[in-house]
Amino acid sequence: ADPRHLCPGLRSSNHPSVLQTNSASWHDLHTHFGVDHSVEIKTGIYLLQDGNEEPFSIRLHLAKDILTIQEQDVICVSGEPFYSSERTVTIRRQTIGGFGLSIKGGAEHKIPVVISKISKEQKAELSGLLFIGDGILQINGINVRSYRHEEVVQVLRNAGEEVTLTVSFLKRTPAFLKLPLCEDCTCVPSDQSSGTSSPLCDSGLHLNYHPNNTDTLSCSSWPTSPGLRWEKRWVDLRLIPLLHARLSQYVPGSDICRQNAFQVIAVDGVCSGIIQCPSAEECTDWLQAIASNISALTKHNVKKINRNFPVNQQIIYMGWVDEKEQDLVQDRMYTPKFLALRGSSLFKFSAPPVTTWDWTRAEQSFTVYEIMCKILKDGDLLDKRRQCFSLQTDTGEDVVFSVELESELLLWEKAFQMATFFEVERIQCKTYACIMESHLMGLTIDFSMGFVCFDAASKAVLWRYKFSQLKGSSDDGKSKIKFLFQNQDTKLIEAKELEFSNLFAVLHCIHAFFAAKVACLDPMFVGSQNAATANAVGTLTSVTSMTQASKLKYSS
Repeated sequence: ADPRHLCPGLRSSNHPSVLQTNSASWHDLHTHFGVDHSVEIKTGIYLLQDGNEEPFSIRLHLAKDILTIQEQDVICVSGEPFYSSERTVTIRRQTIGGFGLSIKGGAEHKIPVVISKISKEQKAELSGLLFIGDGILQINGINVRSYRHEEVVQVLRNAGEEVTLTVSFLKRTPAFLKLPLCEDCTCVPSDQSSGTSSPLCDSGLHLNYHPNNTDTLSCSSWPTSPGLRWEKRWVDLRLIPLLHARLSQYVPGSDICRQNAFQVIAVDGVCSGIIQCPSAEECTDWLQAIASNISALTKHNVKKINRNFPVNQQIIYMGWVDEKEQDLVQDRMYTPKFLALRGSSLFKFSAPPVTTWDWTRAEQSFTVYEIMCKILKDGDLLDKRRQCFSLQTDTGEDVVFSVELESELLLWEKAFQMATFFEVERIQCKTYACIMESHLMGLTIDFSMGFVCFDAASKAVLWRYKFSQLKGSSDDGKSKIKFLFQNQDTKLIEAKELEFSNLFAVLHCIHAFFAAKVACLDPMFVGSQNAATANAVGTLTSVTSMTQASKLKYSS
């Protein structure tokens, strides 16, 4: 069947949530859901909290399908580049200018002392040999890894005219040291005393250094290293594939939102670590950019998967959510789940489905027109999470889900509405067994005819009403529904009470058919008494709480 025939009655509308004309296709549908799927490319320097380590500087690069996290390292470039944990460099003390280095840190800060500044005069000579961020491990063969700041300063001052340093670049130097990230720093070493234990105060190891001195250093003062040259570069620390990756601003399992920070978790569980941004605005920009690329990849992947499914089994939505736990005794308030809208069903997985077999192993599945979705507003929210929606199942159970961004919430809402609409258009009618006056009956909800009640044994039709004739309804929350229909001839209200074994499924189905009828802008439905219709639909929302909202969203 041509998918364009699934919605023959749909007319154009100026409302953004309504499909346009009868020529809508599944490709148009996915295009409609995604805002602008242009690829976002971003790069920036931020802090990374990795486990219990102190935050350190990283470079973040966002591409079409991957998020790259890089750290600084020093590699040998004298031949083929290679990595080495330690380097040995010999330098001479100058009469004017001393060593021209400054250091920070020490054992009192749980790190070796670190080169924090290199003077202008020494920069050329030390280029390719020593780097800001190098940790000093040995001085003339003395192991100083566990020395305090002041102790290292004293060793260097007493080291003589020529000093051999064994150094190693500390890729994860704690951010509190505030080291410059490039070698172009022109900071002049200070003459501060080395007695301070603060890592933010440099100890200048220049001795008699004068900042105005511009004398050229003699060749005898050049540092030496055995024929090797080195460069500081950004190297890959972690690669996060974005297909089916998920974002999280929250402390795992809780409703506590990190301030200006987020993490990205790949589908295989590899985590970026906590990425800290300097401002809320910059954090939001990154979240939206990453979410946009994930959405574009999902759209492309869904398009490929749908080639293997028939038209009535097409995927409309796939994405991560956090499900609120029902058991309040558990430590975790939220657990990641993967939702997919495909054909007539909503599937809930613990991980994205990859094979056809995976679709048969969903944790739960629901028929879309027998469940109800409600976007939670401020007064409905259960905790500090803001972007939430609830699903009322066909058994009446309420399940709450959370997403990270408002754009993701909007995407889900539109997808659910559209999946429900397409399925109602496809099935056209749904029949439920019921009891009326102790007799077994059947109630058919028909997209064209409305409500039809018939005897289960003889199939004889007992009564029928159009959707526009429903003026009110009520239910007992267990099994019974009382419908109030208006007789077209006498204009009198006629009450019909039916009992169902699956009350909530029936209520949600009626709502779905009403919403689909409104979406089609049926002239008979719209032309009826709007106030009375709104009252009838609103009465059904005593259980579903969504009919009026859906009417507003669907109509132009």
